[in-house]
Amino acid sequence: MESGFLYLLAADFLLFSHVMFVAFVVVGLALILIGKPCEWSWVRNPWFRIAHLIAIGIVALQSWVGLICPLTTWEMALRERAGDVTYAGSFIAHWLESLLYFRAPAWVFAVCYTTFALIVVASWFWVRPRPLARPSIDNDG
Repeated sequence: MESGFLYLLAADFLLFSHVMFVAFVVVGLALILIGKPCEWSWVRNPWFRIAHLIAIGIVALQSWVGLICPLTTWEMALRERAGDVTYAGSFIAHWLESLLYFRAPAWVFAVCYTTFALIVVASWFWVRPRPLARPSIDNDG
């Protein structure tokens, strides 16, 4: 197999992983908010909620400190090694510009990510997760 093909395959895998991460953050919040009136108990799963909060927290923090997501950096490095076309800037900014022709300075994305993160935090108070279960102590041994 040609090494360029393997680099492209790895870059595409990273791109897919990035899309799944974004979907987890965006769709996860939608499902949490829809899940409360529908009384879906799984939206109160503490592990899901912690993972969701950490995911958007990382995105918001990266945007405020001016870091490009490592998934984007790794994907672009792999594409460059394969001799493929790369893009500059963040993953979201690139795809919004490509798909929606939306251009904005980096601070706009930071504000949007932070607002989204604040909505996720607010969802903790509106749709309270169940407490983390404590391991039971077995008296038999």
